[in-house]
Amino acid sequence: MSLQQLNSNSFEEIIYDDCESCLVIFSRKDCHVCKEVVPMLDELKPQYEGKFGFFYVDVEEDKNLFQRFSLKGVPQILFFANGEYQGKLAGKVEEEAVEEKIAEVLNA
Repeated sequence: MSLQQLNSNSFEEIIYDDCESCLVIFSRKDCHVCKEVVPMLDELKPQYEGKFGFFYVDVEEDKNLFQRFSLKGVPQILFFANGEYQGKLAGKVEEEAVEEKIAEVLNA
């Protein structure tokens, strides 16, 4: 997996200090749907190099972040820009839906 893993500290830095435009997928290693969605994000990542960040949080290792956003179930993809939450996609999402949301965030 080429997505950078975030913990509570690195999440704060990237989202709120650096104000990076990015997505963060909250997933679990034993989640079947996550195993389909994460590789799709891995494939999309190179197209957005330098413009949009791709990160992940393992919900079993970082329960606090998962609870902080009141998330129910995985996978959940949260989008951020300029230190602000821009929305989310949940469950088995299609590549087109992710690309549309990225375009929306980049143009916000």
